[in-house]
Amino acid sequence: MTEPAAPSGIEIRPLDSVAEVFAASAVLAEVWGGDRSGMPPNLLRALAHAGNYAVGLYAGEEMIGASVAFFAAPAARSMHSHITGVLPGRRSQGLGRVLKQHQREWALARDVGHISWTFDPLVARNAHFNLRVLGTRVTEYLVDHYGPMDDGVNRGDESDRIMVSWALAAPPVPTPAPERVVAAVPVPPDIETLRRDDPADAAAWRPRVREAMLGHLADGLTIGGFDDARGYLFVRP
Repeated sequence: MTEPAAPSGIEIRPLDSVAEVFAASAVLAEVWGGDRSGMPPNLLRALAHAGNYAVGLYAGEEMIGASVAFFAAPAARSMHSHITGVLPGRRSQGLGRVLKQHQREWALARDVGHISWTFDPLVARNAHFNLRVLGTRVTEYLVDHYGPMDDGVNRGDESDRIMVSWALAAPPVPTPAPERVVAAVPVPPDIETLRRDDPADAAAWRPRVREAMLGHLADGLTIGGFDDARGYLFVRP
């Protein structure tokens, strides 16, 4: 993957001090609707101090994003990226990709070959970024993976997630050719706006997408990619 150039004035720094840890926790809380339970400062401090990946994204001296990952089994070769976020006013500037590329280079320097993480299958922009931009591979569909969540983004919804694996030294997984696509599962183009404007319609998408995805997986298909118009693309392995 070609390394994206960070915009002028943007810098990524490790979270070395208590003040930086609290600032990162506050930034991530703002991204997730005001709740610090997703990455409380004490846990973030412990992860950072133990040598895991914990960084802040800065515009000058203002922290505008953060990312946290920890080593996973087998610890010498893999990491799990737990949380990455950029403040709402700074989105759509390529900063998510800059953070992921920094995470990739940090991991490769420590002989890590794979990074995994989860994302909400209803969030089309994340599916596009993870599957089309980064070229990750889907490994699991997880039903209500985290149980009830009380942040402003997930409150009142079940926490279904897609798990992906990013092979850091391999070419990105390509979007499957049209002739390989056996089925597709659509998702709303902007579930976040739909949740605000029409909560009942937004809530109906969760069971609809879950049932369709699990049905195709039970039939032996795999999620081979994502298309902005058609949704998740299923192929035969």
